[in-house]
Amino acid sequence: MTLSGGDALAEVYAAILDRAPEHDFAPTIDRVREVCELLGDPQRAYRVVHVTGTNGKTSTSRMVERILREHGLRTGRFTSPHLSSVTERIAIDGEPISPERFVEVWQDVAPYVHMVDQRSQAAGGPRMSFFEVLAVMAFAAFADAPVEVAVVEVGMGGTWDATNVVDAEVAVVAPVAMDHERWLGHSLTDIAGEKAGIVKDGSVLVLAEQRPDAEGVILAAAAERGARVLREGVELEVVDRRVAVGGQLLALRTTGGLYADVFLPLHGAHQAHNALLALAAAEALLRDGGALDAGVVEAAFAAMDSPGRLELVRTSPTVLVDAAHNPAGAEALAATIEEAFGFERLVGVVGVLEDKDAEHLLAVLEPVLDEVVVTRSTSPRARDVDELAQVAVEVFGEDRVHRADRLDDAIALAVDLAEQGVAGSPTGAGVLVTGSITVVAEARILFGR
Repeated sequence: MTLSGGDALAEVYAAILDRAPEHDFAPTIDRVREVCELLGDPQRAYRVVHVTGTNGKTSTSRMVERILREHGLRTGRFTSPHLSSVTERIAIDGEPISPERFVEVWQDVAPYVHMVDQRSQAAGGPRMSFFEVLAVMAFAAFADAPVEVAVVEVGMGGTWDATNVVDAEVAVVAPVAMDHERWLGHSLTDIAGEKAGIVKDGSVLVLAEQRPDAEGVILAAAAERGARVLREGVELEVVDRRVAVGGQLLALRTTGGLYADVFLPLHGAHQAHNALLALAAAEALLRDGGALDAGVVEAAFAAMDSPGRLELVRTSPTVLVDAAHNPAGAEALAATIEEAFGFERLVGVVGVLEDKDAEHLLAVLEPVLDEVVVTRSTSPRARDVDELAQVAVEVFGEDRVHRADRLDDAIALAVDLAEQGVAGSPTGAGVLVTGSITVVAEARILFGR
Protein backbone atom coordinates (compact mmCIF):
# COMPACT_ATOMS: atom_id res chain seq x y z
CA MET A 1 0.00 0.00 0.00
CA THR A 2 1.27 3.47 -0.90
CA LEU A 3 0.90 6.07 1.82
CA SER A 4 -0.70 9.43 1.03
CA GLY A 5 1.45 12.55 1.31
CA GLY A 6 0.00 13.38 4.71
CA ASP A 7 0.34 9.84 6.04
CA ALA A 8 3.89 9.52 4.79
CA LEU A 9 4.78 12.89 6.34
CA ALA A 10 3.31 11.80 9.67
CA GLU A 11 5.31 8.57 9.57
CA VAL A 12 8.58 10.31 8.72
CA TYR A 13 7.97 13.08 11.26
CA ALA A 14 7.29 10.52 13.99
CA ALA A 15 10.54 8.73 13.16
CA ILE A 16 12.57 11.95 13.31
CA LEU A 17 10.73 13.07 16.45
CA ASP A 18 11.78 9.83 18.15
CA ARG A 19 15.31 11.22 18.26
CA ALA A 20 16.69 13.50 20.99
CA PRO A 21 14.48 16.64 21.11
CA GLU A 22 15.72 19.97 19.80
CA HIS A 23 15.93 21.46 23.31
CA ASP A 24 18.36 18.68 24.32
CA PHE A 25 21.46 20.68 23.47
CA ALA A 26 24.76 18.92 22.71
CA PRO A 27 27.93 21.03 22.30
CA THR A 28 29.10 19.59 18.97
CA ILE A 29 28.41 20.06 15.29
CA ASP A 30 30.56 17.12 14.23
CA ARG A 31 27.64 14.83 13.33
CA VAL A 32 25.99 17.46 11.13
CA ARG A 33 29.30 18.30 9.48
CA GLU A 34 29.95 14.62 8.80
CA VAL A 35 26.56 14.06 7.13
CA CYS A 36 26.96 17.22 5.08
CA GLU A 37 30.37 16.03 3.87
CA LEU A 38 28.84 12.70 2.81
CA LEU A 39 26.16 14.65 0.90
CA GLY A 40 28.73 16.81 -0.86
CA ASP A 41 28.40 19.83 1.45
CA PRO A 42 25.03 21.12 0.21
CA GLN A 43 25.24 24.05 2.66
CA ARG A 44 28.03 25.51 0.48
CA ALA A 45 25.95 25.55 -2.72
CA TYR A 46 24.41 28.98 -2.04
CA ARG A 47 25.05 32.23 -0.21
CA VAL A 48 23.87 32.38 3.42
CA VAL A 49 22.56 34.92 5.90
CA HIS A 50 22.74 33.41 9.41
CA VAL A 51 20.49 34.80 12.16
CA THR A 52 20.78 34.39 15.93
CA GLY A 53 19.69 36.23 19.09
CA THR A 54 17.32 35.56 21.96
CA ASN A 55 14.15 37.13 20.57
CA GLY A 56 13.20 38.28 17.09
CA LYS A 57 15.13 35.64 15.14
CA THR A 58 12.19 34.26 13.19
CA SER A 59 10.64 37.63 12.33
CA THR A 60 14.02 38.99 11.26
CA SER A 61 14.72 35.89 9.17
CA ARG A 62 11.36 36.20 7.43
CA MET A 63 12.06 39.87 6.68
CA VAL A 64 15.51 39.21 5.25
CA GLU A 65 14.14 36.44 3.05
CA ARG A 66 11.26 38.61 1.86
CA ILE A 67 13.57 41.46 0.83
CA LEU A 68 15.90 39.09 -1.03
CA ARG A 69 12.98 37.41 -2.79
CA GLU A 70 11.53 40.79 -3.78
CA HIS A 71 14.87 41.46 -5.48
CA GLY A 72 14.30 38.43 -7.70
CA LEU A 73 16.51 35.91 -5.94
CA ARG A 74 15.45 32.31 -5.39
CA THR A 75 15.45 31.87 -1.63
CA GLY A 76 15.52 29.21 1.04
CA ARG A 77 14.46 29.87 4.63
CA PHE A 78 15.08 27.64 7.64
CA THR A 79 13.33 28.67 10.85
CA SER A 80 12.21 27.00 14.05
CA PRO A 81 10.12 25.92 15.77
CA HIS A 82 7.06 25.34 13.62
CA LEU A 83 3.49 26.26 14.52
CA SER A 84 1.26 23.85 12.59
CA SER A 85 3.43 21.57 10.43
CA VAL A 86 7.10 20.66 10.45
CA THR A 87 7.20 21.56 6.74
CA GLU A 88 7.00 25.26 7.74
CA ARG A 89 10.62 25.07 8.87
CA ILE A 90 11.95 24.53 5.33
CA ALA A 91 10.61 27.12 2.90
CA ILE A 92 11.60 27.77 -0.71
CA ASP A 93 10.63 31.07 -2.30
CA GLY A 94 8.66 31.85 0.84
CA GLU A 95 6.49 28.72 0.75
CA PRO A 96 6.87 25.66 2.99
CA ILE A 97 7.93 22.57 1.09
CA SER A 98 5.11 20.13 0.42
CA PRO A 99 4.57 17.02 2.56
CA GLU A 100 5.62 14.92 -0.45
CA ARG A 101 8.83 16.90 -0.88
CA PHE A 102 9.60 16.65 2.84
CA VAL A 103 9.37 12.87 2.60
CA GLU A 104 11.55 12.82 -0.54
CA VAL A 105 14.24 14.92 1.14
CA TRP A 106 14.23 12.59 4.15
CA GLN A 107 14.60 9.58 1.86
CA ASP A 108 17.54 11.30 0.14
CA VAL A 109 19.45 12.02 3.36
CA ALA A 110 18.35 9.06 5.51
CA PRO A 111 21.09 6.60 4.41
CA TYR A 112 23.78 9.12 5.33
CA VAL A 113 22.08 10.03 8.62
CA HIS A 114 21.93 6.36 9.56
CA MET A 115 25.59 5.91 8.61
CA VAL A 116 26.62 8.73 10.94
CA ASP A 117 24.27 7.41 13.65
CA GLN A 118 26.04 4.07 13.53
CA ARG A 119 29.50 5.65 13.68
CA SER A 120 28.50 7.86 16.59
CA GLN A 121 26.92 5.03 18.56
CA ALA A 122 29.90 2.76 17.90
CA ALA A 123 32.06 5.44 19.53
CA GLY A 124 29.69 5.64 22.52
CA GLY A 125 27.84 8.74 21.32
CA PRO A 126 24.18 9.43 20.52
CA ARG A 127 22.24 9.31 17.29
CA MET A 128 21.73 12.60 15.50
CA SER A 129 19.09 14.73 17.19
CA PHE A 130 15.73 15.85 15.81
CA PHE A 131 17.05 19.35 15.06
CA GLU A 132 20.30 18.12 13.53
CA VAL A 133 18.36 15.98 11.07
CA LEU A 134 16.05 18.85 10.12
CA ALA A 135 19.01 21.18 9.55
CA VAL A 136 20.62 18.63 7.21
CA MET A 137 17.32 18.20 5.37
CA ALA A 138 17.02 21.97 4.90
CA PHE A 139 20.54 22.26 3.51
CA ALA A 140 19.87 19.40 1.08
CA ALA A 141 16.49 20.77 0.00
CA PHE A 142 17.98 24.20 -0.69
CA ALA A 143 20.82 22.76 -2.78
CA ASP A 144 18.45 20.59 -4.76
CA ALA A 145 15.98 23.42 -5.52
CA PRO A 146 18.43 25.11 -6.15
CA VAL A 147 18.25 28.38 -4.23
CA GLU A 148 20.60 31.32 -4.70
CA VAL A 149 20.60 32.40 -1.07
CA ALA A 150 19.42 30.80 2.18
CA VAL A 151 18.37 32.61 5.33
CA VAL A 152 19.15 30.26 8.20
CA GLU A 153 17.88 30.80 11.74
CA VAL A 154 19.87 29.32 14.59
CA GLY A 155 17.99 26.82 16.72
CA MET A 156 19.71 27.62 20.00
CA GLY A 157 22.86 29.61 20.74
CA GLY A 158 25.28 29.72 17.84
CA THR A 159 28.72 28.16 18.25
CA TRP A 160 27.46 24.60 18.74
CA ASP A 161 24.14 24.94 16.94
CA ALA A 162 23.52 22.41 14.17
CA THR A 163 23.17 25.23 11.64
CA ASN A 164 26.69 26.50 12.28
CA VAL A 165 28.20 24.35 9.55
CA VAL A 166 27.22 27.13 7.12
CA ASP A 167 29.81 29.66 6.04
CA ALA A 168 27.61 32.75 6.12
CA GLU A 169 28.61 35.97 4.40
CA VAL A 170 26.32 37.91 6.72
CA ALA A 171 25.62 37.15 10.38
CA VAL A 172 22.77 38.87 12.24
CA VAL A 173 22.75 38.97 16.03
CA ALA A 174 19.38 40.15 17.33
CA PRO A 175 19.06 41.29 20.99
CA VAL A 176 20.64 38.88 23.46
CA ALA A 177 18.89 38.21 26.78
CA MET A 178 18.73 35.48 29.40
CA ASP A 179 17.18 32.29 28.04
CA HIS A 180 18.11 28.61 27.72
CA GLU A 181 20.58 29.09 30.59
CA ARG A 182 20.86 25.36 31.16
CA TRP A 183 22.50 24.94 27.75
CA LEU A 184 24.01 28.34 26.92
CA GLY A 185 25.33 29.56 30.28
CA HIS A 186 24.08 31.40 33.34
CA SER A 187 25.46 34.83 32.51
CA LEU A 188 24.67 37.23 29.69
CA THR A 189 28.31 37.25 28.62
CA ASP A 190 28.33 33.44 28.32
CA ILE A 191 25.17 33.52 26.21
CA ALA A 192 26.51 36.36 24.06
CA GLY A 193 29.70 34.37 23.47
CA GLU A 194 27.66 31.44 22.21
CA LYS A 195 25.63 33.68 19.88
CA ALA A 196 28.81 35.30 18.51
CA GLY A 197 29.96 31.88 17.35
CA ILE A 198 28.10 32.30 14.05
CA VAL A 199 30.38 35.16 12.93
CA LYS A 200 32.78 33.83 10.30
CA ASP A 201 36.17 35.10 9.13
CA GLY A 202 35.82 38.14 6.88
CA SER A 203 32.02 38.25 7.11
CA VAL A 204 29.67 41.12 7.89
CA LEU A 205 28.05 41.25 11.33
CA VAL A 206 24.76 43.12 11.67
CA LEU A 207 24.42 43.75 15.39
CA ALA A 208 21.29 44.82 17.24
CA GLU A 209 21.56 47.18 20.18
CA GLN A 210 22.80 45.12 23.13
CA ARG A 211 23.54 45.50 26.80
CA PRO A 212 27.16 46.69 27.18
CA ASP A 213 28.47 43.44 28.64
CA ALA A 214 26.94 41.37 25.82
CA GLU A 215 28.04 43.85 23.15
CA GLY A 216 31.64 43.75 24.34
CA VAL A 217 31.83 39.98 23.98
CA ILE A 218 30.28 40.02 20.51
CA LEU A 219 32.47 42.87 19.24
CA ALA A 220 35.59 41.12 20.51
CA ALA A 221 34.60 37.96 18.62
CA ALA A 222 33.95 39.99 15.46
CA ALA A 223 37.35 41.70 15.72
CA GLU A 224 39.09 38.37 16.19
CA ARG A 225 37.52 37.11 12.96
CA GLY A 226 38.08 40.25 10.95
CA ALA A 227 34.36 40.83 10.47
CA ARG A 228 32.97 44.19 9.38
CA VAL A 229 30.43 45.33 11.97
CA LEU A 230 27.23 47.29 11.32
CA ARG A 231 25.87 48.35 14.72
CA GLU A 232 22.44 49.57 15.63
CA GLY A 233 22.91 52.98 17.23
CA VAL A 234 26.07 53.66 15.20
CA GLU A 235 25.74 52.78 11.49
CA LEU A 236 22.08 51.73 11.79
CA GLU A 237 19.09 53.53 13.29
CA VAL A 238 15.31 53.48 13.51
CA VAL A 239 14.98 57.22 12.87
CA ASP A 240 11.22 57.44 13.22
CA ARG A 241 8.33 55.15 13.98
CA ARG A 242 4.64 56.01 13.90
CA VAL A 243 1.66 53.81 14.67
CA ALA A 244 -0.49 53.34 11.56
CA VAL A 245 -3.67 51.43 10.78
CA GLY A 246 -2.67 47.77 10.67
CA GLY A 247 0.95 48.35 11.59
CA GLN A 248 3.49 51.17 11.62
CA LEU A 249 5.31 53.65 9.37
CA LEU A 250 9.08 53.56 9.66
CA ALA A 251 12.09 55.64 8.71
CA LEU A 252 15.21 53.46 8.72
CA ARG A 253 18.80 54.63 8.34
CA THR A 254 21.48 52.22 7.11
CA THR A 255 24.86 52.59 5.43
CA GLY A 256 22.91 52.76 2.18
CA GLY A 257 20.94 55.83 3.23
CA LEU A 258 17.55 56.77 4.68
CA TYR A 259 14.45 54.75 3.79
CA ALA A 260 11.42 56.89 4.71
CA ASP A 261 7.69 56.08 4.98
CA VAL A 262 8.18 52.31 4.95
CA PHE A 263 4.92 50.61 5.97
CA LEU A 264 5.32 47.47 8.08
CA PRO A 265 2.07 45.58 8.81
CA LEU A 266 3.40 44.36 12.17
CA HIS A 267 3.03 46.08 15.52
CA GLY A 268 5.65 47.04 18.08
CA ALA A 269 8.99 48.78 18.43
CA HIS A 270 10.72 45.39 18.43
CA GLN A 271 9.45 44.68 14.91
CA ALA A 272 10.77 48.05 13.72
CA HIS A 273 14.21 47.09 15.05
CA ASN A 274 13.93 43.65 13.44
CA ALA A 275 13.16 45.41 10.15
CA LEU A 276 16.27 47.56 10.51
CA LEU A 277 18.49 44.51 11.02
CA ALA A 278 16.88 42.72 8.07
CA LEU A 279 17.35 45.71 5.76
CA ALA A 280 21.01 46.09 6.75
CA ALA A 281 21.62 42.36 6.21
CA ALA A 282 20.03 42.48 2.74
CA GLU A 283 22.11 45.54 1.83
CA ALA A 284 25.29 43.83 3.01
CA LEU A 285 24.57 40.74 0.91
CA LEU A 286 23.26 42.43 -2.24
CA ARG A 287 25.08 45.76 -2.42
CA ASP A 288 28.02 45.46 -0.02
CA GLY A 289 26.21 47.96 2.23
CA GLY A 290 24.98 50.20 -0.57
CA ALA A 291 21.39 51.36 -1.06
CA LEU A 292 18.65 49.05 -2.31
CA ASP A 293 15.83 50.15 -4.57
CA ALA A 294 13.40 51.94 -2.24
CA GLY A 295 10.32 50.68 -4.11
CA VAL A 296 11.46 47.08 -3.81
CA VAL A 297 12.15 47.51 -0.09
CA GLU A 298 8.74 49.08 0.48
CA ALA A 299 7.01 46.26 -1.41
CA ALA A 300 8.87 43.63 0.59
CA PHE A 301 7.99 45.09 3.97
CA ALA A 302 4.37 45.79 2.98
CA ALA A 303 3.96 42.06 2.22
CA MET A 304 5.40 40.93 5.57
CA ASP A 305 3.64 38.70 8.03
CA SER A 306 4.90 36.84 11.08
CA PRO A 307 2.54 34.07 12.21
CA GLY A 308 2.21 33.71 15.95
CA ARG A 309 3.73 37.12 16.63
CA LEU A 310 0.94 39.38 17.92
CA GLU A 311 -1.31 37.78 15.32
CA LEU A 312 -5.04 38.54 15.16
CA VAL A 313 -6.95 35.25 15.01
CA ARG A 314 -10.47 36.46 15.86
CA THR A 315 -12.50 39.64 16.12
CA SER A 316 -15.41 40.46 18.45
CA PRO A 317 -13.89 39.95 20.86
CA THR A 318 -10.36 40.46 19.62
CA VAL A 319 -8.17 37.41 20.19
CA LEU A 320 -4.43 37.86 19.72
CA VAL A 321 -1.74 35.19 19.93
CA ASP A 322 1.91 35.93 20.63
CA ALA A 323 4.77 33.48 21.10
CA ALA A 324 6.54 35.45 23.86
CA HIS A 325 8.07 32.81 26.12
CA ASN A 326 10.71 34.66 28.13
CA PRO A 327 10.78 37.95 30.05
CA ALA A 328 12.43 39.92 27.24
CA GLY A 329 9.79 38.77 24.79
CA ALA A 330 7.05 39.56 27.29
CA GLU A 331 8.42 43.09 27.74
CA ALA A 332 8.21 43.72 23.99
CA LEU A 333 4.70 42.26 23.94
CA ALA A 334 3.45 44.37 26.86
CA ALA A 335 4.85 47.57 25.36
CA THR A 336 3.21 46.82 22.02
CA ILE A 337 -0.17 46.08 23.59
CA GLU A 338 -0.11 49.43 25.37
CA GLU A 339 1.00 51.31 22.24
CA ALA A 340 -1.12 49.74 19.50
CA PHE A 341 -4.34 48.54 21.14
CA GLY A 342 -7.00 50.36 23.12
CA PHE A 343 -8.54 47.54 25.12
CA GLU A 344 -10.87 48.41 27.96
CA ARG A 345 -10.46 44.90 29.30
CA LEU A 346 -7.79 42.37 28.33
CA VAL A 347 -7.65 38.81 29.66
CA GLY A 348 -4.59 36.63 29.22
CA VAL A 349 -4.46 32.91 28.47
CA VAL A 350 -1.01 31.78 29.55
CA GLY A 351 0.72 28.42 29.27
CA VAL A 352 4.46 28.10 29.99
CA LEU A 353 7.03 25.36 29.48
CA GLU A 354 8.82 23.88 32.47
CA ASP A 355 12.26 25.39 31.81
CA LYS A 356 10.99 28.98 31.52
CA ASP A 357 10.90 31.77 34.12
CA ALA A 358 7.14 31.83 34.60
CA GLU A 359 7.15 34.25 37.53
CA HIS A 360 9.17 36.90 35.71
CA LEU A 361 7.14 36.48 32.51
CA LEU A 362 3.83 36.85 34.36
CA ALA A 363 5.14 39.86 36.31
CA VAL A 364 5.95 41.65 33.05
CA LEU A 365 2.48 40.94 31.64
CA GLU A 366 0.57 41.77 34.85
CA PRO A 367 0.19 45.54 34.21
CA VAL A 368 -1.54 44.99 30.84
CA LEU A 369 -3.83 42.10 31.84
CA ASP A 370 -7.01 42.56 33.88
CA GLU A 371 -7.22 38.83 34.62
CA VAL A 372 -5.37 35.71 33.59
CA VAL A 373 -6.41 32.13 32.81
CA VAL A 374 -3.53 29.71 33.25
CA THR A 375 -3.53 26.55 31.17
CA ARG A 376 -1.15 24.25 29.32
CA SER A 377 -0.49 22.94 25.84
CA THR A 378 -0.31 19.22 25.08
CA SER A 379 3.51 19.38 25.08
CA PRO A 380 5.10 16.98 27.58
CA ARG A 381 7.30 19.94 28.60
CA ALA A 382 4.29 22.10 29.55
CA ARG A 383 4.22 23.28 33.14
CA ASP A 384 1.54 21.79 35.40
CA VAL A 385 -1.56 24.00 35.55
CA ASP A 386 -1.87 23.91 39.35
CA GLU A 387 1.79 24.78 39.74
CA LEU A 388 1.50 27.65 37.26
CA ALA A 389 -1.66 28.89 39.00
CA GLN A 390 0.24 29.15 42.28
CA VAL A 391 2.88 31.30 40.59
CA ALA A 392 0.18 33.44 38.94
CA VAL A 393 -1.60 34.04 42.26
CA GLU A 394 1.64 35.40 43.74
CA VAL A 395 1.85 37.89 40.86
CA PHE A 396 -1.81 38.79 40.17
CA GLY A 397 -3.55 38.00 43.45
CA GLU A 398 -6.11 35.25 43.88
CA ASP A 399 -9.12 37.19 42.54
CA ARG A 400 -7.53 37.77 39.11
CA VAL A 401 -6.36 34.20 38.44
CA HIS A 402 -8.39 31.40 36.86
CA ARG A 403 -7.31 27.96 35.66
CA ALA A 404 -8.36 25.53 32.94
CA ASP A 405 -6.70 22.22 32.16
CA ARG A 406 -7.57 22.39 28.46
CA LEU A 407 -6.60 25.22 26.14
CA ASP A 408 -9.99 25.38 24.41
CA ASP A 409 -11.72 25.72 27.79
CA ALA A 410 -9.21 28.37 28.83
CA ILE A 411 -9.89 30.47 25.72
CA ALA A 412 -13.67 30.14 26.14
CA LEU A 413 -13.40 31.25 29.78
CA ALA A 414 -11.13 34.16 28.82
CA VAL A 415 -13.60 35.34 26.17
CA ASP A 416 -16.40 35.33 28.76
CA LEU A 417 -14.26 37.20 31.27
CA ALA A 418 -13.13 39.76 28.68
CA GLU A 419 -16.66 40.58 27.61
CA GLN A 420 -17.80 41.25 31.17
CA GLY A 421 -18.18 44.98 31.76
CA VAL A 422 -17.61 46.09 28.17
CA ALA A 423 -21.07 45.51 26.74
CA GLY A 424 -21.72 47.67 23.70
CA SER A 425 -18.03 48.28 23.02
CA PRO A 426 -17.00 46.36 19.88
CA THR A 427 -13.27 46.92 20.43
CA GLY A 428 -13.07 47.06 24.21
CA ALA A 429 -12.74 43.35 24.99
CA GLY A 430 -9.61 41.40 24.19
CA VAL A 431 -7.98 38.04 24.82
CA LEU A 432 -4.22 37.46 24.58
CA VAL A 433 -2.90 33.90 24.27
CA THR A 434 0.81 33.70 25.10
CA GLY A 435 3.56 32.13 27.24
CA SER A 436 4.95 29.48 24.91
CA ILE A 437 5.21 28.68 21.24
CA THR A 438 3.38 25.39 21.79
CA VAL A 439 0.33 27.03 23.37
CA VAL A 440 0.22 29.61 20.56
CA ALA A 441 0.54 26.90 17.91
CA GLU A 442 -2.39 24.97 19.37
CA ALA A 443 -4.48 28.13 19.73
CA ARG A 444 -3.92 28.98 16.06
CA ILE A 445 -5.17 25.53 15.10
CA LEU A 446 -8.28 26.01 17.26
CA PHE A 447 -8.98 29.20 15.31
CA GLY A 448 -8.40 27.54 11.95
CA ARG A 449 -5.00 29.05 11.23
